[in-house]
Amino acid sequence: MILFYDFEVFKFDWLVVLIEPETKKKTVIVNDPDRLKAYYDEHVSDIWVGFNSRRYDIYILKAILLGFDPKEVNDFIIAEGNDGWRFSNAFNRIRVNNYDAMAGVIDRGLKYLEGSMGNDIRESSVPFDINRKLTEKELDETIRYCTHDVEQTIKVFLQRKSDFYAQLGLLKMFNLPMSYISKTKVQLSASILDAQKTKFDDEFDISFPDTLRLNKYLYVKQWYENPDNLNYEKSLETTVAGVPHSFGWGGVHGAIENYYGEGYFINMDVASLYPSLMIRYDLISRACDGSKFKEIVDLRLKYKAEKNPLQAPLKIVINGTYGASKDKYNPLFDPRQANNVCIYGQLLLLDLIEHLEPVCQIIQSNTDGVLVKLRDNSQQAFDEVDDIAYEWEQRTGLVLEFDEHRKVIQKDVNNYIIVSPDGKYKSKGAYVKELSDLDYDLAVVNKAVIENLIHKSSVESIIYGCNSLKDFQLTKKISGKYESMFHGDKKLSERCVRAFASKHPDDGGLFKLHAKRESIAKVEGTPDHCRLVNTDINDMGCPSWLDRDWYVMLANKRISDFLG
Repeated sequence: MILFYDFEVFKFDWLVVLIEPETKKKTVIVNDPDRLKAYYDEHVSDIWVGFNSRRYDIYILKAILLGFDPKEVNDFIIAEGNDGWRFSNAFNRIRVNNYDAMAGVIDRGLKYLEGSMGNDIRESSVPFDINRKLTEKELDETIRYCTHDVEQTIKVFLQRKSDFYAQLGLLKMFNLPMSYISKTKVQLSASILDAQKTKFDDEFDISFPDTLRLNKYLYVKQWYENPDNLNYEKSLETTVAGVPHSFGWGGVHGAIENYYGEGYFINMDVASLYPSLMIRYDLISRACDGSKFKEIVDLRLKYKAEKNPLQAPLKIVINGTYGASKDKYNPLFDPRQANNVCIYGQLLLLDLIEHLEPVCQIIQSNTDGVLVKLRDNSQQAFDEVDDIAYEWEQRTGLVLEFDEHRKVIQKDVNNYIIVSPDGKYKSKGAYVKELSDLDYDLAVVNKAVIENLIHKSSVESIIYGCNSLKDFQLTKKISGKYESMFHGDKKLSERCVRAFASKHPDDGGLFKLHAKRESIAKVEGTPDHCRLVNTDINDMGCPSWLDRDWYVMLANKRISDFLG
């Protein structure tokens, strides 16, 4: 069974709310370690799901079961910034099948996700630093607040359930214990590949692919050969095929800025670039058996061709392996191999660009692909590109996937829209990204920008024609660097708010107070006059105070940024 839980810890009180969706049962335990122990014993084989539970809640649970003061563990993690597992080796004695619904560092917190979903994001009025026992009223409010967070965690989990079931599928496929559901993707990769922690002292022992054929841009390879450049802070800024490019220790990036073009475009992506490089050039971490990694890649390709859902769990291992080779705490850690994978990818892509440059226009290149514009729509123009790509594939052992497009609107390498022949589009970047329930800010501006750039639609007609308040929301959350937020002169208890542009002159701006410098700064991207609505807004229409002109102005500015 899957259950969801969340702890709240104060100096003299603690409580936990546990919800079992399957039975619709809610359990609330307050300051009662014996009852918590009984619940744990009954559910020790179940899967406990929390938000940020891998970093926090799991250690509060273990602390109480072991008789430690949960407040000490809370402060050890929150106030002092330590990893919870460092508090005591005794934590290892308590087994919990914990699954964290938080998607790592990309998440900006549960409240932010709640805000994106249009849900209530009001904070409890009970301060966590209260220096006494909570009153009955305060306990009731905290329980309501905690229950709300557990319910929201369930909603986040449902949005991401495919990740959970893929990870569960891995455990079944490789006969791993259920406790491994607690591991991150890179930790699972190391376990499945039987990685053994090994110390390597050759981090910058750089090599180059023997299939590389560079002439005009040979100096890029020579940049990596220069010992002075063996530094992660350094990069090479240069012009390749008339396009500004950056090479370094992450991935190649280059694009014509503020580009708008129609015609015949081909996007060539290298299929599974990093896994393919690791297999073809023997660049898998030396801390594991590379043959097992190849078997997993081959099996996933077979399942993918068969449309077998088992391909999804295998993708976790494949994608996690490169990241694990850069993680010094992971048994797969092998920085030399990670660096070589990155360099091989950049130089082989440069090789492709050098050979394509005489027959087509390079529009953009990124870590694993290149976007080009053909001279015209003739078969000859296509065949010239196709022949070069085929020769490159045969020589390098990598595979290119072709996608045709008819329009490209590009601000830079990280912000663009590409439109395929059937009118469908792909987009990337904060201004035009595909929105989801868990990432839903300024949706009306996003839509206005995309529709204007692709179809020349009127920004005003889209923004004034929308009557969903949620589409105008701007959710803002301050980090730990800031002590608090202010709405005008009013100090807020919330650290995450939902703001809207207001026509009312008495509605103040949104500001944040730096914890150390004690300086006030405007919260970036917010209007001068804000109204905050932190309640559930999913069924709300647009009120008369909403300043639609501010959204029109913002959309037009973003369009101008795109087109230069």
